Amino acid sequence: MTFEIELDGRSRTVSIERAGVGRYRVAVDGHPHLVDALKVGEFSLSLIVGGETGTSREVIVVPTASGELLVTLDGRTAAVSIDGRRARKAGADAAGHAAGIQKVTAPMPGRVVRVLVGPGDEIAVRQPVVVVEAMKMENELRSPKAGRVREVPVAAGMSVEAGRTLVVIE
Repeated sequence: MTFEIELDGRSRTVSIERAGVGRYRVAVDGHPHLVDALKVGEFSLSLIVGGETGTSREVIVVPTASGELLVTLDGRTAAVSIDGRRARKAGADAAGHAAGIQKVTAPMPGRVVRVLVGPGDEIAVRQPVVVVEAMKMENELRSPKAGRVREVPVAAGMSVEAGRTLVVIE
């Protein structure tokens, strides 16, 4: 299976092929790696890159309401888009313009650090709307569509559980 992944504005091609139970051949931009993978939590993976003598890494992958993934590796969190360019090409008018009311939700338990929008604000697609701290990392959550903020049922300093609605956009 091959994917186009966009990370920090840079596109990479990633292909993944099963090579046994919990073992995969992963090529990033044509550079092959043997990876042992084990799911160790709802959002966490334990990876050994380079086979049995390779480097062990923990990766946290959390889906967001905007369709991106928040990926944490070595203490750094980044928003990752999978096949984003293909989606934009397939429907330039539809990409990023989710229909109807959309909710931005907490991807994991945490604390609201900053609310960047208020009810009635006009916002653009992928505009940051709230910052949530989870696992000592600040995660900037973005709007899945352009529209108007209908509701912000949280405030800075509040603790939130995974799935809690943070911003409602119409």
